Amino acid sequence: QVQLVESGGGLVQAGGSLRLSCADSRRTFSSYEMGWFRQAPGKEREFVAAITWSGRSTYYADSVKGRFTISRDNAKNTVYLQMSSLTPEDTAVYYCATAATPYKTVRASLDVDYWGQGTQVTVSS
Repeated sequence: QVQLVESGGGLVQAGGSLRLSCADSRRTFSSYEMGWFRQAPGKEREFVAAITWSGRSTYYADSVKGRFTISRDNAKNTVYLQMSSLTPEDTAVYYCATAATPYKTVRASLDVDYWGQGTQVTVSS
């Protein structure tokens, strides 16, 4: 069973920054695309960002483009989400996500086979 352990959430003022981390338990981490999704109260879970297995390509939701950066360190089995210029609309539980199949994309909820436990991000105005 794949374990995804997130950390780094918290409370931040509008305009501030946070960095989320997600540690993956697989020895073959470097073969898997990784993604971040978020879910705000009363809303559906939505795609935020994804990074290919090699780290060469990244993908972002329009709402976070230019403010968030996804990256990965394959030597540490970890994917990161650097969030800047945060607004109250970014308040949500953020989930790390991945697939069971190597090289499979995780840019929609239907693509995801494994989810992290979620980490709360709250942005105050």
